[in-house]
Amino acid sequence: MSIDYSYLFHRNCIFCIRPASNAYNNNESIANKPEDMVITMHICRGNFKSTYTASGGYDSVSEVIFGGLDVDGLFLEFDDERSGGFEPLKHVNREDLQIVLGLITSKFGELEKPENIQARIEEASQYVSLDQLCLSPQCGFASTEEGNLLTEEQQGEKVHHVVKIAGDAWKQ
Repeated sequence: MSIDYSYLFHRNCIFCIRPASNAYNNNESIANKPEDMVITMHICRGNFKSTYTASGGYDSVSEVIFGGLDVDGLFLEFDDERSGGFEPLKHVNREDLQIVLGLITSKFGELEKPENIQARIEEASQYVSLDQLCLSPQCGFASTEEGNLLTEEQQGEKVHHVVKIAGDAWKQ
């Protein structure tokens, strides 16, 4: 099960105003999940025709997101400067929490330079163990009916790009 919080960075968002009570509500909603169910959360900044609706780092909500949510993994957007830096990851206080770095943009077809992505993974590993880190596109390719400005071929190339870079980063 995956939870998408597209509204997290919107101005006056309820999560930003009352993060602790929202974390409590989220935790209560999954408290009785089956033992073998994995719960992840994607924190989205919007994804409509290769545009976005919000920007900003995770700083203001990092303690709650990384230390107060009872999820197994977090899918985070880090594909460009509007996403902020990795420093908020210092608030990750669980060794069993997977942090999925959305370093590959799903908004445009151009492939990122693998060495740049490798460097960003290494930078993130200064705050969280490499064993807890994963790599993915920063968001879906078609979060809305209209999709993003990529062809199906470019989408496939992006997925293969993620697999190749991850294999190199984690020596698989």
